[in-house]
Amino acid sequence: MFVTIKDFIAAWNHESAATQRVLDALTDESLKQSVAPNQRTLGQIAWHIATTVHEMLARTGLEFAAPEGEESAPASAAVIADTYRQSGEAMLVALQSQWTDASLQETNDMYGAQWPKGLTLDILIKHEIHHRGQMTILMRQAGLRVPDVYGPTREQWLEWGMEPLI
Repeated sequence: MFVTIKDFIAAWNHESAATQRVLDALTDESLKQSVAPNQRTLGQIAWHIATTVHEMLARTGLEFAAPEGEESAPASAAVIADTYRQSGEAMLVALQSQWTDASLQETNDMYGAQWPKGLTLDILIKHEIHHRGQMTILMRQAGLRVPDVYGPTREQWLEWGMEPLI
């Protein structure tokens, strides 16, 4: 749980940069990739990440512009990546102008439970990390190069002339 806005912003900036690299690597064709029939596609997961920034934090009373067309994923990878970027930027502006560190102790009804705002911010990041991991698997299945997230990718190791671990 975050107890200062400064600490959340530092964590958000680190994690959202990794998420942005993943989203920026998507192609329109890759958005159709799914692990199995009747499962979310790569595009649906990416759109879920992009729109959850607003969906989750709007439940706390934080006010900033909602992405257009939250209901269904667009067919454009660029639109998804740009929506995520814009939502994150708008969220940070709103957070810094509407909340204080003390606000992070206030609770809200979040999906049927009472969560302090500092916990909601923590779960927002963890939720994104969870889905980002799903996306990297689908990206490989779609033939995309996966960008580094927490360290070098297999492709980077090979480019450096090193044998990646299997």
